[in-house]
Amino acid sequence: MNTIQIYCENTGGYIDVEGGESLASIAARLQLGFEPLCARVNNKTEGMHYCIYRPKTVEFTGADSASGKRAYVRSLCMLLYCAVRRVLPEARLHIQHSIQRGYYCTLNDHAGYLPATPRALAEIAAEMRRMTAADMPFEHCEARTADVVEIFRSQGLDDKVLLLETMHMPYTVYYRLGDTCDSYYGTLVPRTGLLRTFDLRPYKKGFILLASEQAIVEPEIPQEKMYKAFTDYVEFNHILGVCNAGEMNRMVQNRHAADLINLAEALHNKHLGQIADEITRRYHAGGARVVLIAGPSSSGKTTTTKRLAIQLMANLLKPQMISLDDYFVDRHTTPLDEHGDYDYESLYALDLKQFNKDLNAILRGEEVELPTYNFELGRREYRGNRLRLDRGGILLIEGIHGLNPELTAQVAEDMKFRVYVSALTTLTIDSHNWVPTTDTRLLRRIIRDYKYRGISARESIRRWPSVRRGEERWIFPYQENADATFNSSLLFELGAIRKYAERTLEDVHSDEREYSEAYRLRRFLQHFEPIPDDLIPPTSLLREFLGGSSFHY
Repeated sequence: MNTIQIYCENTGGYIDVEGGESLASIAARLQLGFEPLCARVNNKTEGMHYCIYRPKTVEFTGADSASGKRAYVRSLCMLLYCAVRRVLPEARLHIQHSIQRGYYCTLNDHAGYLPATPRALAEIAAEMRRMTAADMPFEHCEARTADVVEIFRSQGLDDKVLLLETMHMPYTVYYRLGDTCDSYYGTLVPRTGLLRTFDLRPYKKGFILLASEQAIVEPEIPQEKMYKAFTDYVEFNHILGVCNAGEMNRMVQNRHAADLINLAEALHNKHLGQIADEITRRYHAGGARVVLIAGPSSSGKTTTTKRLAIQLMANLLKPQMISLDDYFVDRHTTPLDEHGDYDYESLYALDLKQFNKDLNAILRGEEVELPTYNFELGRREYRGNRLRLDRGGILLIEGIHGLNPELTAQVAEDMKFRVYVSALTTLTIDSHNWVPTTDTRLLRRIIRDYKYRGISARESIRRWPSVRRGEERWIFPYQENADATFNSSLLFELGAIRKYAERTLEDVHSDEREYSEAYRLRRFLQHFEPIPDDLIPPTSLLREFLGGSSFHY
């Protein structure tokens, strides 16, 4: 064995290690003050099983880091799956999406949904706690894909089998916990004893897996509208027979992508038409003069607003559009966040007084000169853009704060109709690996910012945590205020954006901290067969990010 020097970010110095020594062994010799769940090795996240053979820069990370939290949740999912196999051998676990600070799960058998009764959940949770008390290792394994396929087939994991068969990789990494095998698109923690915090809570047809102390002790967050928007699309996926990445890849490889795209776009049109019909009904009843379209970053608010306007025109209304971005305060008066940076996500980054003054004047039938925000100079300008609502006129206002009551506090409630836009990704990688909505939006943002704003993928990744903090404070608490929720995700989009995202993410260099996230996203995208973008219509919401839209932005 050769002695190798690695640089440890945690200690701020070099450490001698033996060639082939694991991260777990190295960490055991250090006084880190915490137990690491994984580590960044040359800015790539690795599990504690990873062995050092050459000089590296290493940073051990715990549950307070983004990579550590992901490893914790993935490991908890495998622990849950193993417990379900032991307690309910005939059941099939499906982990579908995040909701109420946790992860929505269902149990199925060949006949359909199995009820997640309090007794069943208590037995599963008890088995999970027995396994954590036993401090069992998560064994990292790698084998020929053909052999892994047979392992998964023997466990009834047909969706994983299909995914591996459509990805055509010679070797596959998987994990073993006792007699249970599973695969995840990221590392797991070393052993079950580290999974000290979790709970199972009944919800709808299934249950929610909670992974943090905060989520367990705080009261439930009502998210009925978000749940319905998600499940409506899940039902659509089941009808099409495309619920996971393997089924999607098979459709693309069999040259059925065009049919899939047309159906997904038709579903968008149908839902927008239904929202427009409800707005029109309320308008003719004397209300709904102002339609507020809100949603988090890169949810597709702008295209949704433009397509909704077309549907309203088809209903013989005359929509006029206002962007909240034009009411930003001058840059030097923008509030600062806790890090001293401009907080553009804050409600108070808007001139609320001027906005409400203009809005009420428009509703009184007056003509108003609207501002235009000059982002280059960081100030509002008036360029002669005037607006008056004529007979049949209706105002569409697009911006992240549309659902916040304080934004339009001076406007009567019956005059407002609120639409929440969110990219609720219903396609899963497989039954135990969901597609986080935040990943879909981040990829959209990376592509759009690079193409239209000259912002590198590295910078978009660097800014993303700040954007997410702003969303948690200013947007998500108000999403249930919506009169309608529009799911802007498209079943085919990850395959369609893959080549754009990979091309941009490759510009993030391996000596930059953001490389870890860029590398994770690139690996994630490899699960999806590329889809030719010439199949995507010019009216598609996805064109807002890829370019080639028939709408003017």
